[in-house]
Amino acid sequence: MPRPSAPEPVPAQQGTLAQKGTVPLRFMPQEGAVPFRFSPEPPPVNDKGTVPFRFSPEPPPRAAGDEREPDVCRPYLADAGGDGEPKGNRPLTSHEPGGRTGTAPFRPTGEVEQRRSPRGSNPGGTVPAFANCHSHAFHRALRGRFSGGADFWTWRDGMYAVAGVLDPDLYHRLARATYAEMRLAGYASVGEFHYVHHDPEGRPYAEPNVVAEGLVEAARSVGLRICLLEAHYARAGFDGEPLHPVQRRFVDPLQRWQQRVAELAARHAGDDRVVIGAAIHSVRAVPEDDLAAVAATLPDAPLHVHVSEQPAENAACLAATGRTPVRLLADAGVWGPRTTAVHATHLDAEDLAVLGRAGGFACFCPTTEAELADGIGPSVALREAGVRITLGSDSNTVIDGFAEARGLAMHERLRSGRRDGWDAAALWRAAAGDGHASLGFIVSDRLGLAESVQTAGGSEPLWTAGVADVLPPPDLDPGEVAAELSAVVDEVWSRL
Repeated sequence: MPRPSAPEPVPAQQGTLAQKGTVPLRFMPQEGAVPFRFSPEPPPVNDKGTVPFRFSPEPPPRAAGDEREPDVCRPYLADAGGDGEPKGNRPLTSHEPGGRTGTAPFRPTGEVEQRRSPRGSNPGGTVPAFANCHSHAFHRALRGRFSGGADFWTWRDGMYAVAGVLDPDLYHRLARATYAEMRLAGYASVGEFHYVHHDPEGRPYAEPNVVAEGLVEAARSVGLRICLLEAHYARAGFDGEPLHPVQRRFVDPLQRWQQRVAELAARHAGDDRVVIGAAIHSVRAVPEDDLAAVAATLPDAPLHVHVSEQPAENAACLAATGRTPVRLLADAGVWGPRTTAVHATHLDAEDLAVLGRAGGFACFCPTTEAELADGIGPSVALREAGVRITLGSDSNTVIDGFAEARGLAMHERLRSGRRDGWDAAALWRAAAGDGHASLGFIVSDRLGLAESVQTAGGSEPLWTAGVADVLPPPDLDPGEVAAELSAVVDEVWSRL
């Protein structure tokens, strides 16, 4: 991708990065220092005689006459080869150079090792690792704490309350634990739709990308690929209404946002486990005159946009512009093969045709769309029009790739009254291959499954398995991840 030259720095207010009891962030390399990069050296054998987990990037060797597609489930071992050489990039752990100073790794316990004994065994077979194509990591703090409200808009008030108390350190901790949960659930990549850019007064931090860098490092430290989708946000709505106080954290003038994104992309160029993409938060939040410029900021990177999640958004857009959100974005040249329409729930026939001609992606988030009462989008109609469907956990109310895939199929059955809209092969493309591609990755990672009562007797794990059936990687201890999630969510709520 062409790399724009770095613009002159924008003056920024000094932000307070450390809160009581926390260590200040030091993500940004000093002048002359080497930016974060994964170590190319193979990992040391730990004191249990095992090698830290790594996914294999290579598909398994095929038996004679095996003509199945690579993403079809078949058992094989996904550990390092017998020669001890790593198969592809290994996760960067936080106790290595490049990991966050002062952050303890989620270490495996004997119980975790025992579940995978003998090492490398996968009694339930292996399946493709999932792509999580739409995430707001900080929403994880709402799970089980805030389930009321009449509709999406009242839920948004609770979400804003959480966004209002985050600082870069706390957000880093929350994201790191959330991304560890994703990896335990079998995800190999995440698309983080990021818009909490500034301090609570709306002032840029002394390092303007400190929050974004914290999210990147949080994913890297637990072995998860990340496509950080830097979202432009400029206003509260079509009618010039004043910003909600929390929305001040989201807002950037267009040129300042472009500068931050260009600098972030240049800093992570060459890291094959990090992609910097762009995002249009929504047609509510980005003026029509800015849409084309946002889309052109990173012309070869993934571009994502929330679109038509709520009927009220469609009605406001029609009233203000005479067009649906999809057609407004089409007139600005936003849609194309690299663009993902997130949600795409409330579409008319012309919207479907526009997205189909563009040949891009649509990301459905079934568990969140159900939890927020968004509605059920036309996934099969979009797919048949030429759109590649992907899946995301969005609000992280649920982090379970099997649940998202089954939810996509079951919602379509409820919508259409038919059971044949999604078969397993099409769901795997959405949940894995097409999902990773929408984030700028090519991924062949596989994850092991345990045998369980839930999967007993089934021949296709996608219809039977759940997150509890995923064998944990030996470098993550589920108990420690759970303890950290509890602690950091408690800290968030103590500030409300």
